[in-house]
Amino acid sequence: MEEFIKLDTVDCYNKLYGVETLHPLVSVVDASEVQRDLPDNVTFNYGLYALFLKQTKCGDLRYGKQTYDYQEGTVTSFAPGQVVEVRRDTSIRPQWQGLVFHPDLIRGTSLGQDIKQYSFFSYASNEALHLSEDEKGIYRDCLSKIKREISRPVDKHSRRLIVRNIELLLDYCLRFYERQFITRSKVNKGILSRFEDLLDDYFQSNLPQTKGLPTVKYFADRVNLSPNYFGDLVKKETGRTAQEYIQGKLIEVAKQEILGSDRSVSEIAYRLGFQYPQHFTRIFKKSVGCTPTGYRDLPVL
Repeated sequence: MEEFIKLDTVDCYNKLYGVETLHPLVSVVDASEVQRDLPDNVTFNYGLYALFLKQTKCGDLRYGKQTYDYQEGTVTSFAPGQVVEVRRDTSIRPQWQGLVFHPDLIRGTSLGQDIKQYSFFSYASNEALHLSEDEKGIYRDCLSKIKREISRPVDKHSRRLIVRNIELLLDYCLRFYERQFITRSKVNKGILSRFEDLLDDYFQSNLPQTKGLPTVKYFADRVNLSPNYFGDLVKKETGRTAQEYIQGKLIEVAKQEILGSDRSVSEIAYRLGFQYPQHFTRIFKKSVGCTPTGYRDLPVL
């Protein structure tokens, strides 16, 4: 029978594994210290931020409809509000080191203000971070600094130092992900090519009239990636955000419609998925420097 567990406090997480709570808002746990095993099938509803370095593949993780690209030596990360299914392989003893922290720990800090830049917390299928041996050492070193600090008696410096060390770990994960984007460049270019084909298909169909303007999520779903990971991939490969890329295609199609047909601006706007022609005119002018009507009236060189 599947068990459902809500992880909304650090103490709840620690009790799940039978480890001592050293700090009410943050915990560093090693599988070697765990006193209790998880159920074979369990679903977690996270109310915490969490990062885990998995040293052995001891089962399957599912986030949404996709299975994590979860191999030996990978980092998986979760944010409050995420629901994750775990299917444990009872024949393998898990080896992992993890960090969990409550959102209250970082409220009012620079990390709290910047937490959204760590978009990997919302990565999903095929998107786990694969570490080299050197990178694993850096990850463990960051955890040991956090563990050392939460093991000390609390003083006026404790929270600031804990948060700074968490921020350091997250910054290293950003660096490692950037390295991974580079080493996966061939795969990423294939995804980008698929994105371009999907964009062409979208505007050549009646989808704009039935679904409206295309969204990043629409294309991310079709290449089996989370919107955050997909957006970061497009940015790394093209220098433009996924939304900017979509808008660039939209303007390109709009220009073809304006010069290659006698349709009115309103008709073109509706064909492209705009609910209001004024919105289309505003976006077109901002991108091109003139209105659609002005573009149509430009002299042909």
